[in-house]
Amino acid sequence: MNQIHLEVCNISKSFKGIHALKDVSLDFKPGEVHALLGENGAGKSTLCNILSGAITPDEGKIRINNQDYSFFTPTEAKEQGIGMIYQEFNLVPEMTVYENLFLGKEIRKKIVIDKREMIRQTKELFQRMNINIDPCAKINQLSVAYCQLVEIGKVLKEHVKFMIMDEPTAPLTNTEVRTLFRIVNELKEEGVTIIYISHRIEELFEISDRITVMRDGKKIQTLFTKETTKDELIRLMVGRTLETEFPPKEDKNISREVLLEVRDLSTSVVRHISFQLYKGEILGLGGLVGAGRSEVVRAVFGADKKKSGTIFVKGKEEFISSPKKAIDAGIGLIPEDRKNQGLHLKQSIRLNASLIKIKSLCRWKYTISKEKENELINDFIGKLSIRLAAVEDAAASLSGGNQQKIVLAKWLSTNADILFFDEPTRGIDVGAKKEIYELMDNLRRAGKGIIMISSEMTEIIGMCNRVLVLHEGNQQGVLEGDQICQENIMRLASGEVNEG
Repeated sequence: MNQIHLEVCNISKSFKGIHALKDVSLDFKPGEVHALLGENGAGKSTLCNILSGAITPDEGKIRINNQDYSFFTPTEAKEQGIGMIYQEFNLVPEMTVYENLFLGKEIRKKIVIDKREMIRQTKELFQRMNINIDPCAKINQLSVAYCQLVEIGKVLKEHVKFMIMDEPTAPLTNTEVRTLFRIVNELKEEGVTIIYISHRIEELFEISDRITVMRDGKKIQTLFTKETTKDELIRLMVGRTLETEFPPKEDKNISREVLLEVRDLSTSVVRHISFQLYKGEILGLGGLVGAGRSEVVRAVFGADKKKSGTIFVKGKEEFISSPKKAIDAGIGLIPEDRKNQGLHLKQSIRLNASLIKIKSLCRWKYTISKEKENELINDFIGKLSIRLAAVEDAAASLSGGNQQKIVLAKWLSTNADILFFDEPTRGIDVGAKKEIYELMDNLRRAGKGIIMISSEMTEIIGMCNRVLVLHEGNQQGVLEGDQICQENIMRLASGEVNEG
């Protein structure tokens, strides 16, 4: 077991003259979890995409069992036992779960596809993972968290020797994270090498054996997890120390002016939800995956159909039946699924950033003022520290974190007074997270009202002035001040009603 199974030697890769990787050499040992840590654009995903065959390196080689390769095709990577769970899902939305798992490798009885056997094996796989997903459900019917678990199952089915996980816990609840960690530990015992990318530093101390810190496409240092600290990792990662993670809460800044009031909101998922959002506050929506958090804001925003409910914006009743009407009413939504709902990935960064404001950027009726557009885009590139080669590049060319920043820029350009942030820091590194937290706090101080959804308990506790907790589509209670703690949130999220 001391033999090094996988190495990368002097790997370099550039995109349009920008170095994504610079002379990176790393070894990965059998039966270990080797974490890659770094800010967005540090080169972590690029390195893993090279290992999976999705990207060809400019220089360097990959070594497996002392055999050198200059590059892999995706098929060759799979033949070498390399499987990757991507940060962005690689599933066919219109197909069922079992069809996605067996896509291209269907089980047949002679020439007839054996659906029954594929469904049986899918159920067996999910039983091993200790999750309950219907094999016959279509992917577009599943939550983001369940899509992630299907991605994990798809790779597990291949009996890989090397598993690459790019932000695998980002959309998962604490319970689902525990399931994932159990699976990872079982794979370790079988000698599988796990390459693990995560911005959640706390979980690396629980799951990893070694951590390699990367910055600006370079390997900075590899450390044994038990011999380092969070402060040291942050310093190596960002090249500086960070102050307190969350801005201080100042409840005295919250007025009792109601920006948004929702009365008796019901959809096919949530029932009889009522709340108020005050000027200058961050209201958290807490609860487990499937509790209906995203469905509440999507219904208010007009993206999901309402069965009942009345919405008031600044005291005036608004009949919001579509996102356009929500935007006209001064509401913005940063969605949970940036890939499918937040961006046009094949379109330019320029178009994505200015799309919502395009009407106000016109000099004449149908002519966009490039001067105004450039001013808008450059302003947010600077404010949000967005890393890109050119604004004409496709949004898909950006890292996940920088894609999220483009989504933020798009909605902030509307200057909406009410903003819904659904998993705003998913897939974003610790340095950029702090920037997002400060941005949200500045918006709050400026008198905006924010509703925040996050699967990270520390974010909800650290950022929110009040927390409305849901359980299976029902409103369980509202916590504020000293009541906001993990124990109280989990108690309500598990179904106990807040009598206070």
